[in-house]
Amino acid sequence: MASAENRLTRKQRRASRNGEQPQDYKNNPPKERGLNIKTIIPMTRTQDITFDAFADDKHLLLHGSAGTGKTFISMYLALQEVMNPENDVEKLIIIRSVVPTRDMGFLPGSAKDKAKVYEAPYYSICTELFGRGDAYEILKTKGLIEFHTTSFIRGITLSNCVVIVDEMQNCTEQELDSVITRIGENCRIIFSGDFRQSDLQRDNERRGILNFMRILKKMNLFENIEFTRDDIVRSKLVKSYIIAKEELQIPA
Repeated sequence: MASAENRLTRKQRRASRNGEQPQDYKNNPPKERGLNIKTIIPMTRTQDITFDAFADDKHLLLHGSAGTGKTFISMYLALQEVMNPENDVEKLIIIRSVVPTRDMGFLPGSAKDKAKVYEAPYYSICTELFGRGDAYEILKTKGLIEFHTTSFIRGITLSNCVVIVDEMQNCTEQELDSVITRIGENCRIIFSGDFRQSDLQRDNERRGILNFMRILKKMNLFENIEFTRDDIVRSKLVKSYIIAKEELQIPA
């Protein structure tokens, strides 16, 4: 496991270089803004690499097996940045595509009501991280979390925030391109997903994510981190299922 020193915030590292004593947020997590986020310890070597890469100010490309905690640790790392008043990060922005399901138009309510269905995982994660069921709604009310779909991302610039593009395998190449070209100053982005579990139907759409990943891998600003079946932490059942599926070479 990496040391706490390697996971200091940008402002803490600057303070350390200036001879000031940085606060230990790993052993004493921040309690600002009315919520207290738990301290999460990496459970696998790949998760540990992810923590270190984020601490080194890298943008992240997290891809691989389901049940490995990609979304969970992305949320944790991003929220630690947001919840720490020593940082100049204003909010976490979560982005997902809802186009591939093709069923959104039949859900009741407005576009905002329909998109709410896709926020369920983040309610659950925030409940676990903060130990209270209303944490996600509180963070949204305070403007510390925003949820957007790729349908409404064009024409805006994202600055002073951490952006998580979740379930990226369900984004077309054009959607991924639209998102990354929205990134402004003092902004970091985390792409998370598994290209083998895409809901996209057309082969050319499913290949789009591979082209996009090739671009990110060529950029030295991104840390490319692959999660394998050895990193599955959700449950023994999930791990056993995915191992059997891979050994039988059954596609998603």
